[in-house]
Amino acid sequence: MHVARFKPNTLGRDIAVGDIHGCFTKLKKSLERIRFNPSKDRLFSVGDLVDRGPESHQVLDWLDLPWFHAICGNHEQLTWRRAIGQAIQEVDHRVHGGLWLDDCTPDEQSLIAQRLQALPLAMEIETPLGLVGMVHADFPYEDWQHIHTQAFDANDRYVCMWSRDRYVTGYDGLVSGVRALVHGHQTTHKMRQLGNVFFIDTGGWLDHGHFTLLDLKRLVAL
Repeated sequence: MHVARFKPNTLGRDIAVGDIHGCFTKLKKSLERIRFNPSKDRLFSVGDLVDRGPESHQVLDWLDLPWFHAICGNHEQLTWRRAIGQAIQEVDHRVHGGLWLDDCTPDEQSLIAQRLQALPLAMEIETPLGLVGMVHADFPYEDWQHIHTQAFDANDRYVCMWSRDRYVTGYDGLVSGVRALVHGHQTTHKMRQLGNVFFIDTGGWLDHGHFTLLDLKRLVAL
């Protein structure tokens, strides 16, 4: 699936969370703090569910939750590629927090690869005030609708999962076609907004960091 689309949540809140990196217990505590209600609220992950933290093996349990939705980050790609014996040679997954995968059985690795490979590259969440888009790292165009065209190619997908260009350059041009676009990937000490693009990986997986929980209707951190 290339882009997953979600209708408006008429019961509760839609909330985006930054990179989780195997720190699900810490995430639970953050959700408790904002009184997250799984019977009404939905949680959308910008990717990087696994690696670095101590609980990456819990990823399948979270993907089974009906209120939890995630896109594919670069660490998901690193994980599933190595799990099927096609490791990305330019990046050593083990060095970047991937040792946990070696502790999984071959059957577990196969299932993990299947589930992570099936994650969408992007999500669109309808809100009462307009469409919110989500890709892990960056977006190579100034019009969101380009993601739905046949011209959107492998290099564009690479940018979506790996690039830091907008953040590094501080480019604050608007991405048309969406009210807001949400990224993780680039760790920052507090949420950063450039144009209508929000970077929300505030290092919740680090001892000194915290999870940013972004209300997608109001576009404010909770």
